Amino acid sequence: MNGVGMKVGIASLVLAYVLSQFYRAFLAVMSPVLTSDLGLSPADLADASGIWFLAFAAMQIPVGVALDRVGPRWTAAVLFGIGAAGGAALFAVASTGFEVKLAMALIGVGCSPVLMASYYIFARQFSAQVFGTLAGLVIGVGSLGNIASSLPLALALEAFGWRGALWMLAALSFAVSVAIAALVRDPARVEMTQRGSVLDILRIRALWLILPVMAVNYLPSGALRGLWIGPYMTDIYGMEAAGIGRVTLAMGLGMVLGNLAYGPLDRVLGTRKWLVFCGNAVVAVALLALWAMPVQGVVFAGAMLVTVGIFGASFPMVMAHGRAFFPPHLVGRGVTLMNLFGIGATGLAQVYTGHLKAGAASAEAGYVAIFGFFAVVVILGLVVYAFAEDRTD
Repeated sequence: MNGVGMKVGIASLVLAYVLSQFYRAFLAVMSPVLTSDLGLSPADLADASGIWFLAFAAMQIPVGVALDRVGPRWTAAVLFGIGAAGGAALFAVASTGFEVKLAMALIGVGCSPVLMASYYIFARQFSAQVFGTLAGLVIGVGSLGNIASSLPLALALEAFGWRGALWMLAALSFAVSVAIAALVRDPARVEMTQRGSVLDILRIRALWLILPVMAVNYLPSGALRGLWIGPYMTDIYGMEAAGIGRVTLAMGLGMVLGNLAYGPLDRVLGTRKWLVFCGNAVVAVALLALWAMPVQGVVFAGAMLVTVGIFGASFPMVMAHGRAFFPPHLVGRGVTLMNLFGIGATGLAQVYTGHLKAGAASAEAGYVAIFGFFAVVVILGLVVYAFAEDRTD
């Protein structure tokens, strides 16, 4: 694989990941219009968001097998073309909550391979020392989709309506899937006498203490930015789409900054474990502040949400920590297993917090419960992770 061809192929996967970030976060801005047009409740929106993550997570094991056996090119191109483009088209014509949830499930399936396809190529074509930096760079650039799903989406909704915006996304997603098929080049196959399985990954004991923090490190920023920031700003501070767009833009920019900052810090500081631990400890503090003072004001709430966005961007560093223990022939299944924990836990949390909110006595009590839940799970993850083996390649 020549250098230019590899970079162009990776660029097409990164563009697909930009759209993946967009799809996982756009309901936060669309929540007011979906509530008014289709009558979706906060619990419906939470279920729809959670279904995206759960469908995404359910695909990780088969995606890992496909990466190792078929390669990243066709795995990503076929799933993204059918799932993301088809799901966006279904969303564009949806008239019921069920159809919205089905569309989100399809989009989750379509988005499931794109980041892991990039990580697979990095793990096979680059040294382990730069994996964390490259992984963080992809997520940092991909977070442009997070930004696009904030204020730019709010403006697009005003200009084209939400159905028109979804049709444009469907067309763009299909075009990106064609680009992946045309441009991505698979790394050379690893010839091994034994294929191995996910069970071989689970036999790596060092991973047992890393997987809990993998399950919770993305959960607060993903769930808040992906959904709850919109209803929170509407219910507590009376914001409409444009105002929500500005707050989500600030949090999205924080997530971009965090992803770009985490990437090289393991080499600068000589540790992955304590970098991840300290960053997520800051997230827990910010969540506890929101739990204790949920109506303190827009500026305070925005500052805490941006803090969660910046310091909660440790996903690529946790991935690099786990990647350091994988043998070459199990890289695909290893990174996708970790991704299953990270994305699957976020999906379950979205559904659970939707029911927490629905059962609360007041809007304020609902968000107190949500912020408290996120704080507790992060702290529990860190307690286990404190005993993990550090490794920096």
